[in-house]
Amino acid sequence: MQEVHKWHNDLTGKKLVENLKKNLFEAYYFEDESEVSKYIMNYVGTGTKIGFGGSVTVQSLNIAEQAMEKGAVILDHNDASLTQEEKMDIMRQQLTSDIFISSTNAITTSGELVNIDGVGNRVSAIVFGPKKVIIVVGLNKLCKDVETAFERIKMQAAPKNMKRLGFLNPCIKTGYCVNCDAETRACRIYSVIKRRPMLTDMTVIVVGKSLGF
Repeated sequence: MQEVHKWHNDLTGKKLVENLKKNLFEAYYFEDESEVSKYIMNYVGTGTKIGFGGSVTVQSLNIAEQAMEKGAVILDHNDASLTQEEKMDIMRQQLTSDIFISSTNAITTSGELVNIDGVGNRVSAIVFGPKKVIIVVGLNKLCKDVETAFERIKMQAAPKNMKRLGFLNPCIKTGYCVNCDAETRACRIYSVIKRRPMLTDMTVIVVGKSLGF
């Protein structure tokens, strides 16, 4: 059974990379996380400023810890000890970081990146600003098209992220998005990247595993 799963992951992952390349993204398929870490570390050195988009997928790779060992400067606004003003300052610094590392809420079979943000710092940094943008996405986020990608976000990513971040929005009670009017609603910016942004050096790494949500 494991061989069947691997066959399917390899087949869909490599086809996705082909379609990402048609959309002018630099793209790679890796079977597991260790290959991802090695790839990213090639861009990291002493003083490299690395921004993070608050991704559970990226957190699971332990990139920040490895990068700090190489003397990199970590720009992570999720540090619980930061004041709101300090968080805002770091989010602005991420826009001009050397490397910005994030995931995407969903990705289509034709190679489109689909996201929903509350503040917009993540999608802003993905689209323009950092010298290098690296997107890491597991095959659990693969969807047929943009419509089903947004449905995936509403059914999976959004409520789970609200629970993770401690937002008491209606989706915490239902388990799925109800298009709420709550003041703390975090589904505010809807983004679809159909082609690599003209002036952004962006690499999408597809991993043949289930990563994040």
